[in-house]
Amino acid sequence: MVLPLTGYADRFSVHPGDQIDFKISSADGSAYDAELVRLISGDPNPAGPGLVEEAIPAPFAGRHKGRMQPVPIGSYGRVAPAAAFDGLASFTVMATIYPTQAHRRQQTVVSLGGVAAAAGFALTVGPNGVGAVLFGSSAGTVETGLPFRRRAWYRVWAAFDAASGRLSVGQAPLNPAFAVRDAGDADHENATLTPVTGQSFLIAAQMNAGAVDNHFDGRIEAPALYDRALTDEERDAAFAVEHASGLVAAWDFSIGMQTTEITDTGPNGLHGGLINLPKRAVKGSRWSGREQRWRHAPEDYAAIHFHGDDLYDCGWQTDFSYQVPADLKSGVYAAKITAGDGAYDHIPFFVVLRPGQATAPVAVLIPTYTYIIYSNIARGADDAEHQARIADWPVRPWQPNDIRDYGLSTYNYHRDGSGIAHASRLRPIMTMRPGYQAMPDAVGSGLRHLPADLQLLDWLEARGHAFDVITDEDLETHGAALLAPYRVVMTPSHPEYHTAGTLDALLEYRDGGGRLLYLGGNGFYWRVARHADCPGVLEVRRAEGGIRAWAEEPGQYYHGFDGQYGGLWRRNGRPPQALVGIGFSAQGDFEGSYYRKTAAAADPRVAWMFDGIEGDILGDFGLGGGGAAGFELDRYDEAQGAPGHAVVVASSENHSPSHVVVPEDILNHTETTVRGAKDALIRADITFFEAPNGGAVFSVGSILFCGSLNHNAYDNSISRLVENVLVRFRDGEVPPPEAD
Repeated sequence: MVLPLTGYADRFSVHPGDQIDFKISSADGSAYDAELVRLISGDPNPAGPGLVEEAIPAPFAGRHKGRMQPVPIGSYGRVAPAAAFDGLASFTVMATIYPTQAHRRQQTVVSLGGVAAAAGFALTVGPNGVGAVLFGSSAGTVETGLPFRRRAWYRVWAAFDAASGRLSVGQAPLNPAFAVRDAGDADHENATLTPVTGQSFLIAAQMNAGAVDNHFDGRIEAPALYDRALTDEERDAAFAVEHASGLVAAWDFSIGMQTTEITDTGPNGLHGGLINLPKRAVKGSRWSGREQRWRHAPEDYAAIHFHGDDLYDCGWQTDFSYQVPADLKSGVYAAKITAGDGAYDHIPFFVVLRPGQATAPVAVLIPTYTYIIYSNIARGADDAEHQARIADWPVRPWQPNDIRDYGLSTYNYHRDGSGIAHASRLRPIMTMRPGYQAMPDAVGSGLRHLPADLQLLDWLEARGHAFDVITDEDLETHGAALLAPYRVVMTPSHPEYHTAGTLDALLEYRDGGGRLLYLGGNGFYWRVARHADCPGVLEVRRAEGGIRAWAEEPGQYYHGFDGQYGGLWRRNGRPPQALVGIGFSAQGDFEGSYYRKTAAAADPRVAWMFDGIEGDILGDFGLGGGGAAGFELDRYDEAQGAPGHAVVVASSENHSPSHVVVPEDILNHTETTVRGAKDALIRADITFFEAPNGGAVFSVGSILFCGSLNHNAYDNSISRLVENVLVRFRDGEVPPPEAD
């Protein structure tokens, strides 16, 4: 199932003067209209400002011819046509495999040629065991009839002898205990093979009617091809990497682990490439547990995990482009496309100024790495209440729960049950759209990520505070130099995923005198890796602890992209408390509560924050969950690196029973890493501390916080608190002179 009208851009952020390209697909080929809009508010809740966008003149505005662009989903390896493949009359092909879906459908381990070419062959696995197909021959199919166990290693092979016409296949489990039932072979006499000319050799897929099909789900190790039918003894020796004569190619996946290249160690140098980024740095058939880091023992990680639902780049053609004017205001924009049948989409992008060209004293750091990691998450609001809101509110009706052709998020599983570790922005992202409701929320908007983060930008617009936007990717590229011109940097609701580069830049900015406002929850939590050769894609390895949608397998905690240890930044020696004073403490349903001022709020160092605010209760209202504090909460913890001179000015309380302590703080059924009752850890702490050179940090510790900014036409305690801090951070001394 695909969207009726959708698209993506070749980049998330663009500088004035540069070009951005938009790739559009119309499912039925219908024409569509396009326009440029600046996104101001993305919340469809009628209790708030609603969906607000500003039309901007653009050369691409107007009618466009539609076309359907296919989604080439599924990963595989490809070796370009070569003379060594042409005219191959006899062959042996072999590999070590770890099938994860072979019990459900027929899949291809390796292939040369295909159905359309009516030439070549394929080694396959399926419900009837290993098989071989000779394309173009009605008599060229054979299977062992022995079903595979899931998640077990096997050696598989096929051989054809042109002189005798004998086609044979076989399989042998590496675990001797399985051999009684799982080992065996079969053959077929009088088969014929049509040799190929000018055809690619594919690993984990085959060509079918001009398209790549029959994707393999599971791990493949050490595929090899010979130009003759090996004897049983020669084949067994070849599996032990004692190559026999007649070797055409032998691919070693332990080489070039961080690349998209596959290396042939045979005599012809038939190197290839990987399509759609299958998972590398995974345990191979020789992994024993003696080494946990693939860089130390690459031979133990000489497998690649292919998935039929991997997707890196849709590879669509460009339908229109936009040369960003030199004077276009920094902000969040979208190419808005609409069709006559009610189909529509927004393709967001961010106009970011080059280093040193700031137009405002305030920057909002848009957490695009988090957007990518969550992109197309199939979870959340899809119940009857959500369907009613589609009718009553302008909620987007399309959900990844139903539409999975564009790949899912790293919070989901592949169809073979393994966790998704890679996510890309080079595809339509349904979850990154204004009006998208992400979570069940009985009393509020249920927003996450971009729609929720627009609540902060809407507040800045409404209160008249000038700002520029920057993105994680820009911060990674330019470092602290990008932040240097700004007196204040603000982060919205959920800046969860970071690299060492983005954390380094923020720390350098803070300690160089910058002021940070962290206006969200569960931030700076997971470590991610970027690929050196593939822009726009991130990897996450959900190692050991933390709130996890799935758990990475032991032995696979190190990223394939950069070789660094994955998991929580807390386990990498950089807890969020050390950067912003607070860190993830509790999680619950999308239900909000309030904050209560502490006695420390009267300290002259921080009392100015509460000018114009009456009473001790803050934020007992909000478009998200009905309150400013909820869903995911961060607390102050000096033991995790929070500065000892920080002041907790308010703490949340009275959270719903759904809120629980994060697993990394639980030692056993009664004790946590912090002495005291578990319930005491279920809170968000509003925290302030001074940093070197006049820098300062203000943190609020709740994902729902920004949903309270626009309450009562922006006149409320949360709005006043943020404005007091923003103005002081932007224009004044911290702490004020009277507090010294």
